[in-house]
Amino acid sequence: MLVLVAPGQGAQTPGFLTPWLDLPGAADRIAAWSDVIGLDLAHYGTRADADEIRDTAVAQPLLVAAGLLSAAALDASPSVVAGHSVGEITAAALAGVIDDEAALRFVRTRGLGMAEAAAVTETGMAALLGGDPDVTIPHLEKLGLTAANVNGGGQIVAAGTAAQIAALEADKPEGVRRVVALKVAGAFHTHHMAPAVEKLRAAVGDLTVSDPTVRYVSNADGHTVATGTEVIARLVGQVANPVRWDLCMETFQSLGVTALVELSPGGTLTGLAKRALPGVKTLALKTPDDLDTARALISEHAGA
Repeated sequence: MLVLVAPGQGAQTPGFLTPWLDLPGAADRIAAWSDVIGLDLAHYGTRADADEIRDTAVAQPLLVAAGLLSAAALDASPSVVAGHSVGEITAAALAGVIDDEAALRFVRTRGLGMAEAAAVTETGMAALLGGDPDVTIPHLEKLGLTAANVNGGGQIVAAGTAAQIAALEADKPEGVRRVVALKVAGAFHTHHMAPAVEKLRAAVGDLTVSDPTVRYVSNADGHTVATGTEVIARLVGQVANPVRWDLCMETFQSLGVTALVELSPGGTLTGLAKRALPGVKTLALKTPDDLDTARALISEHAGA
């Protein structure tokens, strides 16, 4: 059984889209999406520097576009789809809940709304490596931080104000080896993002929504979601609520997933799966050179 997963913000690196644009029709597709959302995706994916693509309003559409582009090149038929944070929008399109253009419009609204919310107060996120969640999460709460991403594999991401992140670096929870600042520009999946939730709620009335055609696993609680309206409601709410990727991986395991392929720019979720899902074959689509290997893996594991 195959699961396709889409990474979240912070996975982007300068120039990562460049090799994908050499595929037949890819540059035209990116140009069309750029026109739809009023953002030059080709520029940001090929020539922009790290600071430019760190901008929330840029990074989020760029990641969804890359995920959809790599999924189209792979042309797989997964049994399960999921995405981490903004990657859930990619997953919703792959599941047939919304079409690709609607996904790009939705993520453009999301990115702009979250960037605007993040500008109110200086906030950020940091990954905690190691430690026990039962110890780490109360410690974060004591510092006024939110466990915004519970990723499994020994990783929790804290979010809050810059001062709170600094306090965390000076006072790590017992058992945590390192605190690593993430390449994001706000305290995502916390109450700081409430204004963005309202913007998204106002925007979803224009969406044409269908029920998922494959199992869609939600960040909110790791449950599969059967209706398109519920998928969209969760996409709106997750902006200001924690990502429970650990529960998503538990669901993959309970469903009997045997292979996981991470869409471009892959790597982060594959690393988590290697630690949390022993026995599951994993592959990250970093460049088109990985497509043949991915297809071989899929031929062994798809179709359940």
